[in-house]
Amino acid sequence: MGKFVVTQAKTGIKFSLKASNGQVIASSQVYKSLKSCLAGIQSVIVNSAVAPIEDQTVEGFAAEKCPKFEVYTDKAGETRFRLKAKNGQIIATGEGYKTMKSCLNGIASIRKNAAESEVVQDL
Repeated sequence: MGKFVVTQAKTGIKFSLKASNGQVIASSQVYKSLKSCLAGIQSVIVNSAVAPIEDQTVEGFAAEKCPKFEVYTDKAGETRFRLKAKNGQIIATGEGYKTMKSCLNGIASIRKNAAESEVVQDL
């Protein structure tokens, strides 16, 4: 089972979703308060379960409605994803992956781990 780890950042509070092996599979923005950070975690849990994948790496991709996972190629040529909530805000981002398959595995891991993950505050 994975876990959401809430930590202090220089300008607020953020979370990381870690898989059962301890590897970070998604990270959040920096929130101003613990309350808003915990709301962000809840948003990831709810939205990741139903969000379709919008593959922006292909020309003429089909745009999906939010909530959605956006898969894209970053400036370094790696494949990344970001999870957007219903309002279009980015609520979680993934690391850079060498292959599309690895990126899709990261999304699958979020879907699997988010709903059953405990929240650990490391403040």
